[in-house]
Amino acid sequence: MMKDRMIQNGIEYERRGEQYYPLLDLGEQTTYEIGKYGKLHLEFMKQNRRGTYTTLLTENRLNEHLHRIDKQAHEQIDLHIAQMAKRTGLTEELKASNPMRWVQMMNNIKASAEEIVLKEVVYR
Repeated sequence: MMKDRMIQNGIEYERRGEQYYPLLDLGEQTTYEIGKYGKLHLEFMKQNRRGTYTTLLTENRLNEHLHRIDKQAHEQIDLHIAQMAKRTGLTEELKASNPMRWVQMMNNIKASAEEIVLKEVVYR
């Protein structure tokens, strides 16, 4: 008769049907919410940085890494938007006097900032 559980070489195994499967403890895992840029970085790593992806996954650091990338991307975008708005003269006065022009300029700045961050942070 086969045992339901056994320990061999310091690893505990559990019987399921005719096979024994190792009972592996993955340890503590973080469960941060991952936003747009973290998800984009995840797909990039799966396709282009498989070694890094596998290492982070097996060491239970993937979620934390993706959260950090997402947070960094948002911070960089906000910084670039503020700098570009100041440099182009995008003011509250313009917003009040010509709102359509202000929105047009702001959308252009946001798109430019996102493009920079995607290149510098997400796809690295």
